[in-house]
Amino acid sequence: MLNRNIETFIACDSEYGGAKAALFGAPFDGTVSYRPGARFGPKAMRGESFGIETYSPYQRRDLLDLAVFDCGDLELPFGSAESALKLIEDRTARLLDDGKLPVMLGGEHLVTLGAFRAVYAKCPGARVLHFDAHADLRDDYLGDALSHAAVMRRVWELTGDGGIYQFGIRSGERAEFDFAAAHTNMTMFGFDGLERAAWELAGTPVYFTLDLDILDPSVLPGTGTPEPGGVSFRELLDAVLMLKGLNVVGLDICELSPHYDQSGASTAAACKILRELLLVML
Repeated sequence: MLNRNIETFIACDSEYGGAKAALFGAPFDGTVSYRPGARFGPKAMRGESFGIETYSPYQRRDLLDLAVFDCGDLELPFGSAESALKLIEDRTARLLDDGKLPVMLGGEHLVTLGAFRAVYAKCPGARVLHFDAHADLRDDYLGDALSHAAVMRRVWELTGDGGIYQFGIRSGERAEFDFAAAHTNMTMFGFDGLERAAWELAGTPVYFTLDLDILDPSVLPGTGTPEPGGVSFRELLDAVLMLKGLNVVGLDICELSPHYDQSGASTAAACKILRELLLVML
């Protein structure tokens, strides 16, 4: 039995046994290619979550009506990506074995690989729905295959062709876009075709990963690699609401670097999106 974290995300204070979902933090940013700080994202989201309401007027549902357990943050070795991924994989596997929906707060985007390894072992044939500004399809970054810039390439090595659906992508090397044209389902700049993708994924186990830099930096400047030309908060919210009914077996929200936005608006946006995700998925 896991013990509830002392400081929880708002309303995520159920007992472990009766919880349908379990939230945990993966505070790792050891491979970031531009600005570090995503390791502080999970703590910031918990602390600032009490600045939003538990009730969603968008969905007319309330987090207080859900049963969500907050495990707290994993203790991850800063200097070893593979060791960190193994700890994330083990935690995700335990939650899946106990019948919980794992909800991970990153951390940089590489942490997705650890969680998805566990999901794919439990649910062979699982597909990935990926919202992001960046393709993350490099074979390596500066010679390192374990990088947040290469995380979707490593995920593709598990899913194979057609197993990844990408939306909002607006940055990457030419080779990444060439790779996507041959091996993934990529939609650039926004969410055109998301409704059709959701229809195609109906009934299939889905892992959902959200890199917050899909949002325009005018909305969310608190991220390590801001990329102009992103979507609005309302566009992202509408896309999240479109996921209702999918068989989501794991999810994460990554790449909040809170100290790059002293206003706190970026963290508030991340908290609100997480609230909506929990209400959509449960």
